[in-house]
Amino acid sequence: MTETLVNKKNTILIVDDEPQIRKLLRIVLKDEGYKTQECENGSQAVRMSASIKPDLIILDLGLPDMDGKEVVDSIREWSQVPIIICSVRDADKEVVDALGRGADDYITKPFNPDILIARIEASLRKSVTREVGEPDLENGRIRMNLVRHEVFLDGHVIFFTPKEYQLLRYFMVNSGKMLTHKQLLKDVWGAAHGEDMQYLRVYVSQLREKIEPDPKDPTYIITEPGIGYRMETIGGASDHANAIDDVQENELLAGVN
Repeated sequence: MTETLVNKKNTILIVDDEPQIRKLLRIVLKDEGYKTQECENGSQAVRMSASIKPDLIILDLGLPDMDGKEVVDSIREWSQVPIIICSVRDADKEVVDALGRGADDYITKPFNPDILIARIEASLRKSVTREVGEPDLENGRIRMNLVRHEVFLDGHVIFFTPKEYQLLRYFMVNSGKMLTHKQLLKDVWGAAHGEDMQYLRVYVSQLREKIEPDPKDPTYIITEPGIGYRMETIGGASDHANAIDDVQENELLAGVN
């Protein structure tokens, strides 16, 4: 493999609660020229994936604080970093479930080190052209921390219910795109809710009450009549302030007329 394709200085995060497994992986990876970081539970894995931004994660499923598949779920909310599951669980349903949640590969313990290295290099090749996300999403006054599941408006934490959070995150990730009613319902609520338009209207209204300067004249979540909604991409705080000034000026002019 050429160094231009995969730089052997890549950092790999090892997530396993067994010290002897971590030690074995550390030796194997360092012999191949990789840098390693380690942790022993899922909460640490999520935090470290955001703080050190590893190039690849080797993840056990049987962690002491949560199932490894939940770690995949959390990381996939904001990042496409390659994740290789390394677990004693060998049932087909476990493999299918982990891959379906976003893991890139699955290796069962005990493993052949040469095969593991080959899988790592294959995953890194795929990630060379893949755009990796950030743990924070920002749009104008809104900032979402996808690791801590927090939403900030003008720097202040705002409470959102779990479903409001999921809907706002979907809008933020797809900022600037026209999203159909069915697309939003299917991706946020699931296929069984594809026709529940009133559901969507209620939650969009709740979001507007929390993020819009004037919920009756929204500047973030715009209605596309007969189609769905679109979240406008707002430049920055100053741009947003100008937009508010324009709204207020229009209201004053309307009063004069």
